[in-house]
Amino acid sequence: MGDAMKRCQSLKKEAVLWPCLLTLLLGACGGGGGDSSPEVAEAPPNFLLVVVDDVGIDQWRLFGYGGYTPAQTPNIDAIAQGGVRFQNLWSMPACSNGRAALFTGRYPFRTQVYTALGNNDLANYMLNPNETTLPRLLKPLGYKSALFGKYHMGIQANHPDGEAMVHASGFDYFEGWLDETGDPSSIDTRAGGVAPEGSWSCGFVPDAAHGGANTGACYTPDGACQALSKTGAQAPGRVCRDSGGIFDPGEACQATTPGNIDFNRLSGHYVSPLVINHEDGSVEQVPLTDRRARTWRGSEPIDAALGWLDRQPEGQPWMIALSFATDHTPLMQPPSATLPEGQPDSSHLDCASMVDQRILSNQMEESMDHELARFMVNAGLARYGASGELIYDPKASNTYVVLVSDNGSLGTVVKAPFEPTRAKSTAYQTGIWNPGIVAGPGIVEPGRSVEAMVNIVDLYQLIGELAGVEDVHAAVPRPLDSQAMRPYLESTSQSAIRASNFSEIGTNLHANGELNGPCVYNTTTCTQIAPSKGVCNDNGGTWWGEGPDNASAPPEGFGKCCELAQWQNDNGLTVADNIYPKAAYAIRNEIYKLVRNEYDAYDASADACADDTVVYELYQIDQAVPTPTLDREEANLMPASTGISLTVEQQRNYDDLNNQMDTLLASRASCLGDVDLNGTVDENDIAQWSDLKAKSGGRSSWADINQDGITDDTDRTLIQESFGACSSSGETGG
Repeated sequence: MGDAMKRCQSLKKEAVLWPCLLTLLLGACGGGGGDSSPEVAEAPPNFLLVVVDDVGIDQWRLFGYGGYTPAQTPNIDAIAQGGVRFQNLWSMPACSNGRAALFTGRYPFRTQVYTALGNNDLANYMLNPNETTLPRLLKPLGYKSALFGKYHMGIQANHPDGEAMVHASGFDYFEGWLDETGDPSSIDTRAGGVAPEGSWSCGFVPDAAHGGANTGACYTPDGACQALSKTGAQAPGRVCRDSGGIFDPGEACQATTPGNIDFNRLSGHYVSPLVINHEDGSVEQVPLTDRRARTWRGSEPIDAALGWLDRQPEGQPWMIALSFATDHTPLMQPPSATLPEGQPDSSHLDCASMVDQRILSNQMEESMDHELARFMVNAGLARYGASGELIYDPKASNTYVVLVSDNGSLGTVVKAPFEPTRAKSTAYQTGIWNPGIVAGPGIVEPGRSVEAMVNIVDLYQLIGELAGVEDVHAAVPRPLDSQAMRPYLESTSQSAIRASNFSEIGTNLHANGELNGPCVYNTTTCTQIAPSKGVCNDNGGTWWGEGPDNASAPPEGFGKCCELAQWQNDNGLTVADNIYPKAAYAIRNEIYKLVRNEYDAYDASADACADDTVVYELYQIDQAVPTPTLDREEANLMPASTGISLTVEQQRNYDDLNNQMDTLLASRASCLGDVDLNGTVDENDIAQWSDLKAKSGGRSSWADINQDGITDDTDRTLIQESFGACSSSGETGG
């Protein structure tokens, strides 16, 4: 037994060592083993979870689409060849609810993270720290978990844990961004203070041929300066910016940094408020003068993740979440070193141009592809071939690579033949149909695709099962929406497991029921998804909330899109009456898809808001390559204006899908006051009320039961009045 004992001891980690020793002892005492030695317990696999931002299935040739000018993703393609492509994966329509669904295995109506979070949203609509997140699911098995990059399941303005929120959600370590709005800031068009506001749309000084300069001084935060001149295709201002500096055009280096140069100006994906949550729970705010805070958002997480991985002891099972902000607005040129060789220089592009943004979007995806390969190689999961290509053997390491996008593509960069007007933030196909890849050592016949329906929540169960959780649903003390995916990895003939799929987007509320202000695109399309004026403008919109872009509008702006439409009509302006829903639900079976949109419509005949308007739409859809049947407006089988009747088959599918949706949404029981999410309202919730009141300073928290933005004695009374078990469905929620 000596050799086997040594192999057990080499595993080092107690969570792995003890099961191995137990196997040895049982074998030694059982008396039936003869001379045979018991097998060493297999080490648990590691997980690299890659979460990309705003990349719908329309973007990549890998899935059969990509339009006329797809991004080049050779490294992601190589990873997919080592695994399974899920050709029919639904996510959620927005960043925050997609990520919350991924990390909890639960639909938004259960977590109450309904849409992309903003800095005025209450904590009630952020990820509750009592959720059994993916790192918490893996923790009993001895895993360490770390997240690098974008979080966006909470905003520190109203989150009781503030900048410690990622650690509070179960991750051992976090290094990434907790921006005011959860997403990259607007681009600094002053390029570090060297020009008037609005001068340089991409955040750097272009070359002389495009109104900038071919020479100048490049200052870095440590006071160093280097004279730069244009020697190749790239503008020296971009070269300086990409290296973390600020370029003073046409000037020579000075002994001291000029006073107009400001290293504390945020700028899109290049100058970011980097935050670290250490394993002991402490928080480090990285100053904007630190090189890490001035590194491209697609590169810094790679550096940080490799550093964290290098610090882990041998044999330590891990899960790393590489959470990219790519391909989210504002769209910018990535560092040229991360782009494919031979590409034309893009320094002259206008980052405010909708046309140029399509090129920038491709470049951001290509940069991400490059940086993901850099992680794979430096982590020992792959190697580069003689020509620089990625060589990935899924059986060469005990690591699964899981890639998924949080939501569909932004409308302005959607690839044909997908629908730009029904993209991100909608429950239509272009907004929720996303790439999904699982690669690793336990996959039968890698390189294939699976056509069966899967959902982003299913990845929670998949990772849990691969890690060794025997029954993921039994391990979580609240309802999960995940279904099995592992059989698809282990059998090429696995029949479809899901009979239906679901997605939704809703509204995160501010104190006392207020909403984000209206944001108008293309003059007539109004949404209340953008959490701030900056986000609205970065996405090409006009802001009509507080401090509206239109100087003739009331300074306080408007609370609803329909109120804006009424004001525009009364003032003889173009009316933004194409109003996005405040909630949208989608459910499908193999052939049909039902969409339910709920919104406050503008009634032109009454010149007033028609609140709580509900519209049902039925579509026939498929995943045909390269031209899928999509849920376009003209394909609606039940347009209200025509009075067309459904066929018997269509009516049967409509009734079935509608009943399924109603049953699913009704499964979230009302459980007022269940702050700790354990299914019972009791003294434990009072204790959490007390802790959260102290931690938040009496401001927003999950114990703010009446959602007035204050955690106070009124909420304590409401909790006490609700003492008792939740309803028989077993669901919980605040």
